[in-house]
Amino acid sequence: QVHLVESGGGLVQAGGSLRLSCAASGRTYVMAWFRQAAAKEREFVAGLSWSSGFTYYGDSVKGRFTISSANAENTMYLQMSSLKPEDTAVYSCAVTRFHSDYPSNRADAYDYWGQGTQVTVFS
Repeated sequence: QVHLVESGGGLVQAGGSLRLSCAASGRTYVMAWFRQAAAKEREFVAGLSWSSGFTYYGDSVKGRFTISSANAENTMYLQMSSLKPEDTAVYSCAVTRFHSDYPSNRADAYDYWGQGTQVTVFS
């Protein structure tokens, strides 16, 4: 069992920045962020493979968001910049304990999920 603890969400003005954190209690191989806005489907945001260091981003956040990790802490970060009102959503981290060099953008590839943290961007 892996427990995930997210932090860093909040209210920010458009154009601003936020950093989300996700701390995992156990060993994981791939970590990712997803988000879900009200009345919309869950959307892949970014993923990272611990073994390869490969990162992968959803089209809507490329160039604005950066995923990174602190291996010793088993923690993943999502630095969000140039935020837009359409980035407003509940952001959840997800992990899998199956090894892969390439993070999947499919939610069903991940075994454990955090509780989610709200990000609200106002104009």
